[in-house]
Amino acid sequence: MGNFKAELINNGSVSILKLEGHIDEDANLETIPKSKAQEIEIDFQKIVAINSCGIREWIKWLKSIPPNVKVFYINCPKIIVDQVNMVAGFIPDNGKIKSFYVPYYAESSDSEKMVLFTEGKEFLGSNIQPPKVVKDDQTGEEMEMDVIESKYFKFLKG
Repeated sequence: MGNFKAELINNGSVSILKLEGHIDEDANLETIPKSKAQEIEIDFQKIVAINSCGIREWIKWLKSIPPNVKVFYINCPKIIVDQVNMVAGFIPDNGKIKSFYVPYYAESSDSEKMVLFTEGKEFLGSNIQPPKVVKDDQTGEEMEMDVIESKYFKFLKG
């Protein structure tokens, strides 16, 4: 059973919509506050799960955003990037990803670390500039990107 929360922070011409919890059959997306701003940044930082019912409801909810409003996805965890890559319409035509997490892995310590890629820094358009070195916080060991780049970054090519 999921818990879902949405908080809208109006900041002039930009609204920030902070989402938290599970986007699933129990998430009532109708309760998401409406924004009158011309830009909405949807912050997925605290989304921990999404399932097929949640995907369907999400796409339906996106249709409530006027087409002239710019939609930016920020702090997208891997589960959101996976949906963007697999599900047509998960990000609206007037939408774009501004930041997302990429998993890195260190084999000897079996540890994983999520690294935030931000538009204009680690990527611009479809050009990816990953950090030269990512180190394990515990061991200092160099970590490797733990995705198949051609699949994980597919949404940047579209």
